[in-house]
Amino acid sequence: MKNNARPPGLASKTASRMGEGPFYAALDLGTNSCRMLIATPKGGHFQIVDAFSKSVRLGLELERTGSLSNAGISRTVQALHVCAKKLRLKGVVAQRLVATEACRRAINGEKFMNRIRSETGLKLEIIRPSEEARLAVVGCAPLVAPQSKQVLVIDIGGGSTELVWIDLSEVAPEDKTKAMMELSPGTGTKGINMPLGAKVVDWISVPLGVATLLQRYSDVGDDSARFALMAWYFEEMLVDFAPYIVGGTLEMMDGLQVIGTSGTITTVGSMHLGLKRYDRNQVDGMSLGSVDVNRVVDRFLKLGPAGRRDEPGIGRDRAQLIMSGSAILQTILRIWPTKHISVADRGLREGMLYSMMNADGAFKDQL
Repeated sequence: MKNNARPPGLASKTASRMGEGPFYAALDLGTNSCRMLIATPKGGHFQIVDAFSKSVRLGLELERTGSLSNAGISRTVQALHVCAKKLRLKGVVAQRLVATEACRRAINGEKFMNRIRSETGLKLEIIRPSEEARLAVVGCAPLVAPQSKQVLVIDIGGGSTELVWIDLSEVAPEDKTKAMMELSPGTGTKGINMPLGAKVVDWISVPLGVATLLQRYSDVGDDSARFALMAWYFEEMLVDFAPYIVGGTLEMMDGLQVIGTSGTITTVGSMHLGLKRYDRNQVDGMSLGSVDVNRVVDRFLKLGPAGRRDEPGIGRDRAQLIMSGSAILQTILRIWPTKHISVADRGLREGMLYSMMNADGAFKDQL
């Protein structure tokens, strides 16, 4: 889907003058952050040429009021002005700019989209939960292992958490990445179509993410009690998810690969490695043991709120949100026990980039 794209001829000339390109852009406006990538195809992947990330806390009051706050809107518009400038300077073949759970739920979500268009010229689309789930899977596709028979992709966002369970048991090992990358919107299982014999067993979008789950229990003073309540409530929201109903059967657990994408999961991975400064090259694609996850979460609890704020491996921006994210992650790994989780520092933006480039034939015969 080419949303608000420049004419290909004009974009190609711009890229040619710069000796680079073609350029594609993907922007994800979430409940907590505004993030954008500009990239160009390279081999069977892509090379990032510019990036932007800003914590805008758009949905800070959403759980309490049902609306986006004026302060959050102001911070977001300022961030989007920066993105608009980058897009104008770079020139792109195609761009996709999306908003997720906060704007889906907010009473004033559509009104905010109109303000963004009026003040920045950017045309953002509020995507459905099924599309958010699909893009998360596409973004994580390069991490699927050839031997995996079942794949559970977890995307813990600021306002929602997506879980997608995919059966790859009938897909040839060499085609598994391609099968996940070529997911398309449709009338199949809850709006997601899969090629090459892959099957979407089920997916769910839980309207709880690191920000909204924290807000729900913000009045609980005890740190450990708050953590336990968040874990309990998140599990209650999974009761309609088919893999939860049948439980961790031997058939479903056979060859299961869990892939997790979110700031929570990458932070847990970084803390396990003992990094004082985050390094994507070390974290993205790493294998994190379930025992290691539990050990890191236990450390978070022992540190307490003040200790987490002062811990350089967490950072002050994430200190408040890490426990709600950890409650979600630990709950999922308890329900579907697995020895390891694949850590993905990638998600919706990468999914959009792969989808646009693949649709243009940029990866032909390379997947």
